Amino acid sequence: QVQLVESGGGLVQSGGSLRLSCVVSGRTFSSYRMGWFRQAPGKEREFVAAISKFGYGTEYANSVKGRFTISRTNAANTVSLRMNSLKPEDTAVYYCAASGHMSGWLDSDVDYWGKGTLVTVSS
Repeated sequence: QVQLVESGGGLVQSGGSLRLSCVVSGRTFSSYRMGWFRQAPGKEREFVAAISKFGYGTEYANSVKGRFTISRTNAANTVSLRMNSLKPEDTAVYYCAASGHMSGWLDSDVDYWGKGTLVTVSS
């Protein structure tokens, strides 16, 4: 079974930066598109960013464009999310996701979820 483990969450000041990482095991990493989602208290889980199987294409939610950067290193079975210029509105549990589907990032398109890592941005 494929396992996804996130790390890098924590408490940061508004305007600061964090890098989240997700390590994938159990299957060929390059078989999956990888993405990041987040869920704030009282809100539904939302799409944040995604990257294609070999890292040539990326996609971002409008709320994070220009501030967040997703990348992957297939040799290390990892996907990362660099978050700059963080805002209190970015506070959420961030989840790593893997999809074997051709396209789409609805919940139904996700095959595996990580347990999540908490990011808290103070004002």
